[in-house]
Amino acid sequence: MSMRYFVCVFCLILLLSTPAMAVAEGEAARVKTFKGTAFIVRQQQAIQVKQHDRIYPGDLLRTGPDGTMGVIFRDNTTLSLGPRSEIAVDEFLFAPSQGKLSIVTRMFRGTAAYLSGVIAKLSPASVRFETPAATIGIRGTHFLVQVEGADKK
Repeated sequence: MSMRYFVCVFCLILLLSTPAMAVAEGEAARVKTFKGTAFIVRQQQAIQVKQHDRIYPGDLLRTGPDGTMGVIFRDNTTLSLGPRSEIAVDEFLFAPSQGKLSIVTRMFRGTAAYLSGVIAKLSPASVRFETPAATIGIRGTHFLVQVEGADKK
């Protein structure tokens, strides 16, 4: 049999052994749970949320008056949004072997519960949670925050 045959068989085995939930290039997080009205706004288009939807840097997470959303980032950071919430995922880098670690979010309104993941443990200075009134530096912790009536800039 030819070498080309073995290469094709090897590639097929490799593809079939790849997990179904493999991380897409650039993916920051996935929607774990949601209820009511919840959207991912990507490139100015609102996408109705479904379980396991991918979230990328640059996405805006938005919940309606009856909506909630639970998100798990690739580094196991968890973020839960309450009703009428808007949070932008400005930056997410998770390549520990290359020393590239960063998570930056901006909250415009609503309520959110945050539980830090691996990035905060490995590089606490690389994690920022921004609100209209303050920037929160994460040092391996969890918190609840509420922002009332702020407009996006």
